[in-house]
Amino acid sequence: MSSPRVSRTDAAESSGRRIAVIGVRGFVGGALLRRLEDDRGPERLVALDLKKPLAPLDRSQFYRVDVTLPSADGDLADILAREEIDTVVHAAFLGNPTHRTAWAHELEDVGTMHILAACARARVAKVVLASTTLVYGAAPGHPNLLVEDRELSSDPRVPFVATKVAAERQVRKFRAAHPEICVTTLRLAALLGPKADSLAARFLSRPVAPVLLGFDPLLQVVHEEDAIDALLLALTGDHPGEFNIVADGVLPYTTLLALLGRLPLPLPRAVAYPLVNALHALQLVSSPSAMLDWLRYLCVADGTKAREVLGFEPRYDLRATLADFLGLPVGGAEYAVGEGRA
Repeated sequence: MSSPRVSRTDAAESSGRRIAVIGVRGFVGGALLRRLEDDRGPERLVALDLKKPLAPLDRSQFYRVDVTLPSADGDLADILAREEIDTVVHAAFLGNPTHRTAWAHELEDVGTMHILAACARARVAKVVLASTTLVYGAAPGHPNLLVEDRELSSDPRVPFVATKVAAERQVRKFRAAHPEICVTTLRLAALLGPKADSLAARFLSRPVAPVLLGFDPLLQVVHEEDAIDALLLALTGDHPGEFNIVADGVLPYTTLLALLGRLPLPLPRAVAYPLVNALHALQLVSSPSAMLDWLRYLCVADGTKAREVLGFEPRYDLRATLADFLGLPVGGAEYAVGEGRA
């Protein structure tokens, strides 16, 4: 399984850094800010969002900023310059789909444009993007393992993913235009853990889960604590480029459901897609039917580059992540499956 928890910032170069985390109301941004406050590595911490994080701030300075506003880049640049920020973490992304697709576009696509423009104006040294492996999409032509230079999804049917793809493409152009800035993108696998508020956590918390007849794709996850560890590694070293952040091991979807004690609901495709379309139109579910593709096709990311370049070693494998998600002792014999490493 995993080694005991260690602080990634204790022995690294984040000491003395002046870090701004954008999107602290979300799970990833909020969890990262709490860890940075606990580890007391950075010299200065700035938190930015529309609302304060749920946890009380100890030593972070909070600024209320709406990245969708036309003036956001100037407002952000002023804050970054005034606080002498050298490192920006962009975690202002939705963790779950929404029916407010126009607003989601403004937040993730336009908001990323404003954030990057502010970083350039303030002349920061590093930008870290908290992205997702969902940007690869789910397609029948995927190889067994998706590496970082794989073409990203161009499917517009899933706005939850399309806006994140648009943000990543902006970041790539920004990296090329500003070689003096270290730009790191972490693509996090499905987040699970006892506290994670994510699409995967909500979906797998339900007692019943749909299964498309004839399909049983391999799935992978990453523990919430490992995701934050990876972000800390990106902060403590200079590693430009994209990195897949995944736990060790993959499992067939139905096996994963069985380990979690969820009841599978087999559905033919001809029923499942129209049913979800109808429920989505009535706003009874937040995900469009196109997200069922992830229950049909392979989307498994290769974590080799993160291990070899970033130095990322997950402390929780897939079985331990599932156990912790359920609140069970980690490392139990009932999780002795899925030995493969992704």
